[in-house]
This record gives sequence, structure tokens and C-alpha cells, in this order.
Amino acid sequence: MRTQIGLRPDTPPDIRQLAEHVRVEVIDAQELVGMDSLRELENLQPGAFSAATFHLPGGHTVAVYNPCNEPARTKSDIAHELAHVLLGHEVREVQQIGGHAFFTCNPEQEEEANWLAGCLLLPRPLLLRHAYAGADATALAAATGVSVPMARFRLNTSGVLLQAQRSRKAGGSRRS
Repeated sequence: MRTQIGLRPDTPPDIRQLAEHVRVEVIDAQELVGMDSLRELENLQPGAFSAATFHLPGGHTVAVYNPCNEPARTKSDIAHELAHVLLGHEVREVQQIGGHAFFTCNPEQEEEANWLAGCLLLPRPLLLRHAYAGADATALAAATGVSVPMARFRLNTSGVLLQAQRSRKAGGSRRS
């Protein structure tokens, strides 16, 4: 997919360009619901709504994100929703709780989407470049526009920090 949109393996992606490539329209939730309502929801239950994907008639797919979140978080939220689409995840079950309809999440699919979102935002070649340059999670986040927790997650789970450390101990040869 990165090759199809002309990205080098170690270049941070424009998540909206990726969305366009997979034919997912990205919409700010305040276009659908007033900002006051979004803020009220955030005050009542912080983090209750980050983003959601809707498959509309005619094959139109829309990812709606919460504009109350920081831009780095929004980037991850959109990547997460794109991951659901790319993985072909089914629409979640709707349940009634206290008179309100809620989507329930399949934990396995959520975990899969989390992993793929991280890979979309911070692919291994990009992580290697930054790890060999000695970047930590804060520097990586600043360079790529992702959150520090996302950068830390990818650096730690990908093994690139250990790979770069071992390479430095072995004399600096770079292997991927």
C-alpha cells in the first residue's frame, strides 16, 4: 500500500492520504454532532468516543473522529479505523445500555486494529532509521506527528531498540 501511494519504506505516512487511497472518507464528528455535545460526552466519560467507521449504502465508508482529541491521537484513531477496514472486520454488535445504543467491540479485532494502526503510522524501516539515530519515543513522536505512547509502543514491541543497541555493541553495522 505504501508503494502504491509513492511512500518510501521509512517515510511517515499522511494518514488522510492513506484513507483516500482505501476509499474511506474521514469526517470530523462536529460536522454531524454539535461541538457542545462532543465536549459534554468527553466531560461525562473521557475517552468514550475516539472514532468510528460506518459502512453506508452504495459501498461508501466513512471514518468519523472526535475533534476533542489532540492531533496526534486523532492520527492514531483514524489509522485504527483504517485498520478495521483493511482487515475486513465486521460491524460490531449494537447493544442497549440504559436506554442508549452502543457498539460493542470484539476485543480480538480491536487488538488487531491497534497493531496494524501502529504499523501503518510507524513502519519498521522508519523505526529502524530513528532507533539507529538514537531517537527515543519523545523524539520519534515529534518527528512523525504521533503520540508519545504510540511511539513508545512501536519502539518497544517492534524490537528495533534492542536491534540498534546490539548493532552498536557489535561495531555499528546496520542490519534490518
